[in-house]
Amino acid sequence: MAQEEKFAEILNKMQELKKGNNPLDLSTKEDLAIGIMNLISLEEHFFFTYNKTQDKKYLDLLNEIRSMRKDLLKEIVQNPEGEVWCISKHLLAASMRLMEVGTKKLSDGRQEEAEGLFHKSYDLWNIFWGLNLGLLEVKDLKKTEEDSKEAETLTVQSKNKEKHLSVFTKLGEIIQEILDCCKE
Repeated sequence: MAQEEKFAEILNKMQELKKGNNPLDLSTKEDLAIGIMNLISLEEHFFFTYNKTQDKKYLDLLNEIRSMRKDLLKEIVQNPEGEVWCISKHLLAASMRLMEVGTKKLSDGRQEEAEGLFHKSYDLWNIFWGLNLGLLEVKDLKKTEEDSKEAETLTVQSKNKEKHLSVFTKLGEIIQEILDCCKE
């Protein structure tokens, strides 16, 4: 399927999500996803602290946090077909970690590097939502050698102008419309 057709399909799915009463309270789900990101970080910290101290209480804490994270992730990942559950968890974890590294680089005065990391973090965030809102499927994330050149940019018509967007930029625009946190 050509990239333009795929985005037309994604746009149609987005319009369906925006029609009527969407059963998802997306601003709350977005906050929940940030909370889950932090729980994943806590799991990592308890893992490393246990290994540095050999104190088994950190394993108990890790297990409690993991259980909480799994329960909360179920509220967002409704249909974990195949690897969607694990992919979703790793997308959130990677997004959070890149965001943290970007923040450190920003505070070190390395703004250009920070911006690159923030962009990658946001791309992962958008893929997470694309998967869990049914806008993307896992197979959409795979690129073949031939697809990669075409998939890098997408030509779209906007106000009678043609513009070239990366696939992730367009996905981000779509998801931002759905997840507008300022809508109450």
